Amino acid sequence: MEKYLQECNEVVQKARVRLMSASLPDLKKVSDEIADVVEKTQDKMYGPIRLPTKRLRITTRKSPCGEGTNTWEHYTLKIHKRIIDVLAQDRSMLLIMKIKIPESVIVEIELLE
Repeated sequence: MEKYLQECNEVVQKARVRLMSASLPDLKKVSDEIADVVEKTQDKMYGPIRLPTKRLRITTRKSPCGEGTNTWEHYTLKIHKRIIDVLAQDRSMLLIMKIKIPESVIVEIELLE
């Protein structure tokens, strides 16, 4: 009984998880895994909140010497971002930190008051 009371009295932390990736399927997979962990531990979660996609563009000449017709190459890199706000106990935050994350996804966890 005492063990159950100790678990119920755990401190609830607010955390903001920021996810960034150029690969949208990897980003969605990680956000779904975080949502599954929060759902299994019966904590509260707000999100994932979509942020605007950042588009990085580079335009270069096709010809290396500069002679010939003016032909151009266009390259774009899209960076997708998501924010997830979690109200969780210590054990669920540890489970979130143990999730295997692909190299293409950048994760930042910020504890709020």
